Formats: sequence, structure tokens, C-alpha cells
Amino acid sequence: MDLNFSVFQEPRGVMRVLHLIFSISAFASVTEFGGSVTFNCKFDNKPSEYVYKYDYPFQLNLNDHELNPGNITECHPKVSIIGDFSSDARFFVATGVLALLFTLAIIFVYAKFDNMYKTNNQVPLIDFVITVIFAVLWLSSSAAWANGLSGLKHATDSNTIGWKGINDTCKKCPVSISAFSTLNISVVLGFLNFFLWAADLWFVYKETAWFQGNQGVITSGV
Repeated sequence: MDLNFSVFQEPRGVMRVLHLIFSISAFASVTEFGGSVTFNCKFDNKPSEYVYKYDYPFQLNLNDHELNPGNITECHPKVSIIGDFSSDARFFVATGVLALLFTLAIIFVYAKFDNMYKTNNQVPLIDFVITVIFAVLWLSSSAAWANGLSGLKHATDSNTIGWKGINDTCKKCPVSISAFSTLNISVVLGFLNFFLWAADLWFVYKETAWFQGNQGVITSGV
């Protein structure tokens, strides 16, 4: 195939490579995450552990789970962890996947049809409009996912978990929660993607007829 890679020495080509890398990093950090809430109980002086695991798309549905089933002790606490944060997570991941697919497509256009890109006024305009759309999508999906992540942290917090069967003799079990560092990074990557796509607007705009026309007007005026 006759490919022209010189465009990747230009800012618009370099930015697309960055889009590719950070789009993958953003949605992969969400889809590959696995969290857990561990209940470290003790019944009849015997340790008993229950681990509730959750992952993407973060639909938490632990409802009145008994931590001491079948035990002869009178202590039978039940726990509930309820929360659906799938819409925010899926919006974020969908934005990342669509951004990845568009970036692959436009990279191919840059490399294979660079001459057409520079001579056909419509192609740069389409590139610019789609870049605007993805900048807006990254901003809105990152904000939504940041809100969803906040809700996920709240739902799995030891002070928020729902308990039943608790009294003076049957107390809550100690709870340990997995770290959210990967998901925190995903939010940062989301807003970083917004910045990269917004910054690329200038370089794509310079290829459009709007910019070229303005340059021509300025040159004629001089």
C-alpha cells in the first residue's frame, strides 16, 4: 500500500496518535477494573470471611445477604450493597471505543489519502466537526463517570452498607474495601482526552476551507 507517514510529523498527525493511546487507556482502565468489599466476621470465635466482588458495568445488587448462614449462633447479620452506575460507566466506555474507531479511521485517511484530504474541502470540514463532537463527548462522559464513581464509592463505603439483624450481641463485621486508584486514573484520563481533542481542533481547523479562506482574504488585503 502506498502510505504517506509524513503527516505524523505534523501536529495533527501526532495528536491523532495521542488520541489513540489515551482513548484505549481511558476505557480499558474502567473495563479491566475489579473491585471487592470484604466482610471479616467472627462467629463462635471462628473467623468467617465473605467477599463481594463487582466490576464493569458496576451494577451492585447484593441484597440482604446473610453472613452467617447455617451457624448455630444467634447472630445472623445481613448486608445489602445496592447501586446501579452502569449508565455513566457505559457512556464513558462507549465514548472511548467510538473515539478509538474514529481515530483509527482518520489515521488511515491521513496516511492513505493525504492528497485528497488537502485538495477536497469537505474532508477537513468533516474531520473538524467530528473532532468537535468527540471533544464534547469526552467532557460530558468524563463528568458523568466522575459522578458515577463518586456514587460507587459511596455505595461501597462501610458507613453506607445496609445492615440487618444488628443488636447489642450481634454487631457489624469489620469491612475492607479495595482501592479505587485505577478508576480515579480513568477519570483523569477522560478529562485529559477532552483536553487533547479540544487542542487538536486548532490543527484540524487550519486544514479547513474556513481557515484557508481567511488566510486568502488577509493575503489579498495586504
